[in-house]
Amino acid sequence: MAMSAQTLTQKSIDWLQSLIQINIDSRDGFKEASENLKEKNPSLANRFCSLAQQRDSQATELQTMVASNAEAPTESGSFSAAAHRTWMDLRTALGGGEQAVLDEAERGEDTIKAKYEEALKDMGGSEPCCDTLRRHLTAVQSSHDEVKALRDSNHRPGKAR
Repeated sequence: MAMSAQTLTQKSIDWLQSLIQINIDSRDGFKEASENLKEKNPSLANRFCSLAQQRDSQATELQTMVASNAEAPTESGSFSAAAHRTWMDLRTALGGGEQAVLDEAERGEDTIKAKYEEALKDMGGSEPCCDTLRRHLTAVQSSHDEVKALRDSNHRPGKAR
């Protein structure tokens, strides 16, 4: 969804930079999860790949907003998220399998959802970028609920973790 250039406050730009970073982290996390599952569960791997593309689109949209305000947008994720993806790989390799990937994906979804909620609350919902953030949050809430349901349905009594 294209938007015209809007003048944003520094506070809004700072929030957008933070949201760009977390969307990049989420994109990379879903890509990693997709790779970890492509042999064992191609359907779930494809869904995670789609979610990675969604997060990439969200990051790009936010980067465009920041750039239209004469600021250099964030281009990379965080070190802590890279370490988290390494932990997810290790946990999967040590036998955590699909459940470990779903647990970590749901944890990541909690994080990005909370970040969007915090940004909207802090900006008071009145900044020019808030409509875009609310639209992103709706998509994040939907994917969060989907990942949580997948995680919960995968963790049944007697099913190996």
